Amino acid sequence: MVAGAFAGIAEHTLMFPADFLKTRLQVISPPSGGLYNGVMDAISKINKTEGYMTMYRGITSVFVGAGPAHAMHFLTYETVKQAFGGNDDKKHHPFVGGMEPTLSYASVQKLTRSSLVKQRMQVHGSAFKSIAQCTKSVYKSEGLAAFYVSYPTTLCMSVPFTALFVPVYESISKVMNPTGKYDVLTHCVAGSIGGAFAASLTTPLDVIKTLLQTRGTANEAEIRAVKGIVEAVAVIKRRHGIKGFFRGLGPRVVTIMPSNAICWLSYETAKAYFIRRAEENGP
Repeated sequence: MVAGAFAGIAEHTLMFPADFLKTRLQVISPPSGGLYNGVMDAISKINKTEGYMTMYRGITSVFVGAGPAHAMHFLTYETVKQAFGGNDDKKHHPFVGGMEPTLSYASVQKLTRSSLVKQRMQVHGSAFKSIAQCTKSVYKSEGLAAFYVSYPTTLCMSVPFTALFVPVYESISKVMNPTGKYDVLTHCVAGSIGGAFAASLTTPLDVIKTLLQTRGTANEAEIRAVKGIVEAVAVIKRRHGIKGFFRGLGPRVVTIMPSNAICWLSYETAKAYFIRRAEENGP
């Protein structure tokens, strides 16, 4: 669990500015001044009008949400993998890799509320200075349900994302490093390719999730009134067509590739360290 928490915090902390840009680009109805023509335009405008450090607004949510979530995820990942024979060195079990995250994310995504707070703090014009202030304001104005309005979408996105990612990651790892021993290059390459593949296919769900989690900051009544996946899909399609579901695809893939490389390299590094310590100390 410690290795998993370390991986989650390392990944989200290092890639937070990229995640910030993805959120800004995905917002369907941004406030005045929050409309951008791409990543470079967003960086330029944010740096000029708000300052570069704005891209770290809400980073404290990483420690509250990402750490515990990844600890739970990797614990379940290893438990289910062992139970279904995924650690058998003589065989390759890519479909076992797809089963593990499906089970783990069913419990991990209960931490959806930390993601909502993070994105509310990331949108243009956000007045929130801390996660405590944001949490209190959302609860007071929208109620407890607001923290979980995107839970079905998050679950629908996270399960296929990880179910797609893990088999690719483990298959590439098996080809590059048949011995299964700790190898920096293998973990980075497998994590990046697996992340790009899964991110590309699940971007539409991520756009829907962003709309649901930032609806409370919208100026338009139609968006503020969206209550679930079906209504969110209808709004996006009506306003932007099919291409609307791929808003922020580039930044998402560019973010996910190094994010997954960092996450899995951090996890495998911490795991290898604890295994080595255990072997040195003996039974």
